[in-house]
Amino acid sequence: MTALLKDRNTPTSLGDKRNGAVAAGVKIYAGAMLVRNAAGYILPATTTLNQVGVGRAEAQVDNTAGADGAVNVDFLPGNFRYANSAAGDLITIADIGSIAWAVDDQTVAKTNGTNTRSRAGVIDNVDPQGVWVRFDEALTAAAV
Repeated sequence: MTALLKDRNTPTSLGDKRNGAVAAGVKIYAGAMLVRNAAGYILPATTTLNQVGVGRAEAQVDNTAGADGAVNVDFLPGNFRYANSAAGDLITIADIGSIAWAVDDQTVAKTNGTNTRSRAGVIDNVDPQGVWVRFDEALTAAAV
């Protein structure tokens, strides 16, 4: 392409709602913590490597009988509260600003489980009901 020579109607994506192709063989429940796998598909968070948290599912989506990308799911990045792990993986206020690691689609932990868990997001706050996790795919993927 060449530089513009006249006005251009450039498309925009307003708001925070995102949409992604769902991985094969999974069912996503509304409110679930979602991750993107290495192939780029969205699925519920599990104790698995090489995935990165993307946000919260907005609706239930069933792709248990479908191929990769057969259906899409709407999700939101942002701050959401999920269950805290226990014992040595319990997240405390001292961990605010650190990475939260995905245990399942509703639980986060303090550690990577000896390199068995993927990054969910950044710990934003901790209260008696759980851990507030900030989902920002680019930031979380780049975190060391």
